[in-house]
Amino acid sequence: MAGSEVARLTEHLFREQAGRLVSVLTGIFGIDRLQLAEDVVQEAMVRALRTWPFRGIPENPAGWLTQTAKNLALDVIRREKVFESKQPQIVAWLEQWPNESATGESPAFENELRDGRLRLMFACCHPLLPQEAQSALALKTLCGFGTEEIAKAFLTTEAAVSKRLTRARQRIRELAIPFAIPAGEELGRRLESVLQVVYLLFNEGYKASTGDHLIREDLCREAIRLGTLLAEHPAGNQPQTHALLALMLFNGARLDERTDAEGNILRLEEQDRAKWDRALIGRGMFHLHKSAEGNRVSAYHLQAAIAACHCAATDYNSTDWSRILSLYDRLLEVEPSPVVALNRAVAVAKVHGPKAGIKAVEAIRRADHLRSYHLLHAVLGEFERALGHFEIAATHFKQALKLTGLTSEQNFLLHRMRDCEEMSLTSTVPARQIIAR
Repeated sequence: MAGSEVARLTEHLFREQAGRLVSVLTGIFGIDRLQLAEDVVQEAMVRALRTWPFRGIPENPAGWLTQTAKNLALDVIRREKVFESKQPQIVAWLEQWPNESATGESPAFENELRDGRLRLMFACCHPLLPQEAQSALALKTLCGFGTEEIAKAFLTTEAAVSKRLTRARQRIRELAIPFAIPAGEELGRRLESVLQVVYLLFNEGYKASTGDHLIREDLCREAIRLGTLLAEHPAGNQPQTHALLALMLFNGARLDERTDAEGNILRLEEQDRAKWDRALIGRGMFHLHKSAEGNRVSAYHLQAAIAACHCAATDYNSTDWSRILSLYDRLLEVEPSPVVALNRAVAVAKVHGPKAGIKAVEAIRRADHLRSYHLLHAVLGEFERALGHFEIAATHFKQALKLTGLTSEQNFLLHRMRDCEEMSLTSTVPARQIIAR
């Protein structure tokens, strides 16, 4: 197998297995040895990249990684004096790991992994850690995110993310943060951060920040799985949890229709709604109803309601954009972020026209914060295109093209840019309405 194919496979396995392996190792060694657990799993991945191109892919790659991580962990504890008294118990525990698969076929082992992953997620979101570091640490440790992906999720730099991660690990060691789910009011404080991690995990799957594919369905499935576990857990059975789960289910229902057979982006009006997953939409409606049991409206409630509007529309033309704009108005009050304001601008254009959309973008506070955000330029390109300002639109699409590292988006933006360049030469092609994606 070619080296590039091995790299793609190991990246997929890293996404699927790294968080689970780290959670188990951290459960054994303690949260204060989080760095050790991460190092062992990282080394297992490195060995795969070094050996598989020459020896071939193992029959069970996930099992190979599990066994390698186990052996590396055993080597570490045998070298470190600090574990001398605990060595027999730890060795016995590690040797009980199934060799066949990283996930294991034993229901008991799988339950331990699920619980362990959530425990580690709550531990990463400890209130003694800086708020901005909690999600970054959980995404890096459990979800296999790179610093570039985390930086794009938070619209910050890779250097800033690296500093957050380093400081978070140092604080975990200094404070000896326990590896356990808290209770009472403290749990409520951590739940908010855990939900944000699940939300960002789904978002990266729904629209990847880099790579050849727009969608990473495995990340979306994992986020929905974690959200479901949280909703079923007595501690996580809260209105905002059900709201987030509803949002993910609504958006997950149309994953297959967001791209065509060649991986090209399909805009909302181009998607075949008959192929949207009605079962997931039904589950989403159930959890949206459950989310209404509280007396607080969170950002997840409003985003889920917006997604429900799209799912309820029989076709694109029947979309209730006025209702969606009203929901965005409320969402901007709850979460006054420039990204929310940009999404609202699209709804403004749908209701009041592209000129109003441009004004809405210009009015966004902290607009400078979005200058390196490719979707800002893509949205402005669509607005200008709808007004027939094809040369200006082409300039915006060109700038957006420079700022995205996602192949499918690059192809889409390149097509839009060239289309506008051609139309600017003829000036006879009628402008189309903007298209929300």
